Amino acid sequence: MKESKTTGEILREEREKKGLLLRQVAAMLDIDTAILSKIERSERKASKEQIIKLAEILELDEEDLIVQFLSEKILYEIKDEELGSKALKAAEQKMKYNNKNNS
Repeated sequence: MKESKTTGEILREEREKKGLLLRQVAAMLDIDTAILSKIERSERKASKEQIIKLAEILELDEEDLIVQFLSEKILYEIKDEELGSKALKAAEQKMKYNNKNNS
């Protein structure tokens, strides 16, 4: 996954590469075409379940797409925070500590 691209841009690019129409993929997801269009334009966030289905439909690496999705979710929450970078580093340390102690 290219870090500079949004999840939506990646999804649209891959859908177009496969020659799939927006309405076809929306039908596979059981959502309205307008919703998928907004997801591709980053005007609406997909759910994790939709991301997993999209990875399957578009034959993308599921783990990479979920990481892309989660990173944007985190960025959205902290992007306007002055101490966002520090908080992110602290959260990473806490995750490592929790993972180590829960093993």
